[in-house]
Amino acid sequence: MLFRPIALASLMVLALSSAAHAEPWTYTDGTGQSVTLDAVPQRIIASQDAAAGLIPLGIRPVGIYADSPVDAAKALEGLDLTGIEIIGQAWGEVDIEKAAALEPDLVLAEWWDRNSTWSGGEDVVATLSQLAPITGVSAGDSIVGMIEDYETLAQSLGADLSAPAIAENKAAFETALADFKTAIEAKPGLTALAVYAGDDALYVADPAGAAELLDMQSWGLTIVKPEGVDAAGNNYFETVSWENADRYPADLILVDNRAESTLATALAQPTWTLMKAAEAGQVAEWPAFWLRNYKAYAGALTDLTAAINAADPDLTP
Repeated sequence: MLFRPIALASLMVLALSSAAHAEPWTYTDGTGQSVTLDAVPQRIIASQDAAAGLIPLGIRPVGIYADSPVDAAKALEGLDLTGIEIIGQAWGEVDIEKAAALEPDLVLAEWWDRNSTWSGGEDVVATLSQLAPITGVSAGDSIVGMIEDYETLAQSLGADLSAPAIAENKAAFETALADFKTAIEAKPGLTALAVYAGDDALYVADPAGAAELLDMQSWGLTIVKPEGVDAAGNNYFETVSWENADRYPADLILVDNRAESTLATALAQPTWTLMKAAEAGQVAEWPAFWLRNYKAYAGALTDLTAAINAADPDLTP
């Protein structure tokens, strides 16, 4: 009859011993600030972008908040979200009751320097910071750099970066990148223009505000830079009236693909074909702001490579 209480007592001693020997976890985030916890966090709430960076590395959050309905969130496309609670499906909104029920140890987001805010905006930060510390990588000047930052973060959380699936995804990216560079080299003089098409205007992207565009520039793609950005474009775009859609000539137009409706909006504009590239059908998808892992990046580069290979590089002077 003494067996059960002795076993329970032993288990309690083991648990206390494990807790006593748990190593503190520290992470320095995109703001330069450090967060320290008593042990490696196990129950993580993540923004959609942080989840897209971490899930392929084996780190699964207990909850995710997204900027749009999850089935339309490009960052989460193709990821297994089984068992993960969705606590928000619109920018700036989270369900505090669902979030609190998850009892998070940590909230992982991204720091956006240009907006001076974490993923989801100030209201989300104010809500979730009541439950757990908020930290994460910076939305920097290179998607490859961000992926590497996610690898460092994931490893600190216990990820095994030597897992075969991780190596396969990286190898696929390296192959796609080599093909992308070869396609660019074969089309000297080809220029690209990155845009978002709105009902009210055409928004021309400043490559300096988009990490994937900066990556592509560094790999040899010439991307047209608008004369400036404006508040209407949220400091990432220059707003151009549809009457002046051909203000910036280019051989290839890259259209923001965060929503399928964007290209449909462009095609519905009578002045869309003022641009020679649009008239010639030299249009491709721009994976705008959402790439966070090698598998997604490989797919995007493969599609862009096909568009470059098919493009006439001499549409514009």
